[in-house]
Amino acid sequence: MVQIMASWSFEVRKATVEDIPEIQKITKEAFKKYIELAGITDEIEALNETYEDIKRDIETKEVFVAYIDGIPVGSARVEVFPDGTAYLSRFGVRLDYQNRGVGKAIINVVDMAMKELGVKKLYLHTASKAFPLIRFYYGRKFYIVSTTTDRGYIRALLCKEYD
Repeated sequence: MVQIMASWSFEVRKATVEDIPEIQKITKEAFKKYIELAGITDEIEALNETYEDIKRDIETKEVFVAYIDGIPVGSARVEVFPDGTAYLSRFGVRLDYQNRGVGKAIINVVDMAMKELGVKKLYLHTASKAFPLIRFYYGRKFYIVSTTTDRGYIRALLCKEYD
């Protein structure tokens, strides 16, 4: 367990099936804000995923959940590939808990897990117009590799390299 502030009990751990309902809520809340930041007009997959979708991710990916004082406040999923790369997805923090170090703590735990698993490069996509997210990822040592419009808006592919 990590202490962020003296008055908060903070923990980031691997998710279990018991976390699924809260992960679903976190994801929906965070991705509604993502749509707003990115100026997206269409629905995105993250808003429509089911209990079974999240359960499958917990069974096949590295899924993390953050708690403050027993309240689930953030989550992230990472798919690790045999070639030493991984892909971060569904990373989100409840709006009331943003800018409090939750996202940084989740990324720190992801970084430790990736190093332990021998991952050399971690990739993710985010909306290129979502300046707060781009700034956040740059602060965590990600950089933009390319952009795509395959989902109807400009998404940046970012990468973080591990030594």
